Amino acid sequence: MWANTSHPGGPTIHAPEPPSYKMKHQGKRIAQIVRLKPECVEEYKKCHAKVWPEVLKQIRECSIEDYSIFHDPGTGILFANFKYVGYNYAGDMEKMRQNPKVQEWWKMTDSFQETLVEGAKSSYGGEGEPGWWKGIEEVFYTP
Repeated sequence: MWANTSHPGGPTIHAPEPPSYKMKHQGKRIAQIVRLKPECVEEYKKCHAKVWPEVLKQIRECSIEDYSIFHDPGTGILFANFKYVGYNYAGDMEKMRQNPKVQEWWKMTDSFQETLVEGAKSSYGGEGEPGWWKGIEEVFYTP
């Protein structure tokens, strides 16, 4: 669709109208930590080398990109970070929680971990119960 614009003494110029599509959200960076049990390091790495396709699909459908998990063997800390590029974080995380395959995955991986969040019972979290992974504050970033 073109808009007509005329200039005094000149021809009519056809300028494009602004796009009507919604631009992709630039993203919110999220970081979390949990402790990996020392006796579970190899099993944890093994299962993450072959993440279930249903879990990966749900991650994408919940507007999560650029997701990685790092491990510090000295402290046992797992550090996860990802970018959320959607428009309804709470709603997307609820969709994630409702997926039976994701719940099964979390039950398995939770057994390898120790939470740092008081009162957390599982990654599932939910109504009034805190999540398993502890959110951490970003104090510096440069793109």
